[in-house]
Amino acid sequence: MDRAEREEAWDMNREVKATVFSDLFKIKKYLFQLYRTLHPEDTTTVEDDLTDVSINNVLVDDIYNDLGFMVSDRLVVLVEAQSTWTENVLIRGAMYLVQTWRNHFARTGADLYHAPRAALPRPEFYVLYTGERVARPEVLSLSEEFFCGEPFAIEVRARMLYGEGTGDVIGQYATFCRVLGGQVKLYGRTRRAIRETIRICKERDVLKEYLEDREAEVMDIMTMLFDQETATRNYVDRVRREAAEQSLAEGLAKGLARGNVQGFVNACRDFGVSRSEALARVARRFNLTDEDARSELERCWEAKETTPAE
Repeated sequence: MDRAEREEAWDMNREVKATVFSDLFKIKKYLFQLYRTLHPEDTTTVEDDLTDVSINNVLVDDIYNDLGFMVSDRLVVLVEAQSTWTENVLIRGAMYLVQTWRNHFARTGADLYHAPRAALPRPEFYVLYTGERVARPEVLSLSEEFFCGEPFAIEVRARMLYGEGTGDVIGQYATFCRVLGGQVKLYGRTRRAIRETIRICKERDVLKEYLEDREAEVMDIMTMLFDQETATRNYVDRVRREAAEQSLAEGLAKGLARGNVQGFVNACRDFGVSRSEALARVARRFNLTDEDARSELERCWEAKETTPAE
């Protein structure tokens, strides 16, 4: 993929900026429910004590499922890994934490070069994984995953969340994702799959209040996501198809340059052209009758190209 194609793909990905994850937790009461799920021992913090410090978007201008908020001197970062399991989420978290600290120091006017020791928010890093995986570690460690446990200058530890709670907002969101996955298997990436997901979740009291209040917004968000994924998938398929066709054309041109049917047939075979299609191409390219083309194809298809002795 050349630079222009990469930029086109980049522009396609810039269009969608919200997910149900980000839309749900931008609402303060659900953010507070999330915090209480993570820290049930904290009975003094109230909803107004939470400050959203989410970054839009720390790594790429793309769909983001990263959430950051402050509670007193505590910085909580939650990243949704969705159904894709990758240890790279630790790198994503490290970059997110550093950028959030930078934003914090800018807001507070901290002088990191001359002033006394700066007040650094205490970080907590969580990863929500809603996919299917047998191995489910409680904690992921940057040093363990990338450096075989050897100590090094920077460490990041993420507590893994799987949405297995009964009734809490994290568990409900994970259930929503799984219901959606099941409906997509039945109906594809369609509005019907979204409608059925919303209906089923409301019937099961899963994010019921949120879905009742913002059903239209959820429909729009998911429809845009589905459309974006389809457009991106079609774009990638088109680029690959065009590259294959170009390679085939170049191979056929080389066969012609060698001035023989054998080279032309070799090129057809190497680039996956079927025998019936190769027959038509041979007849057309060399102006042969169907019978002569078939004879030449039979002679050349299994034969190896011979190189003249020097």
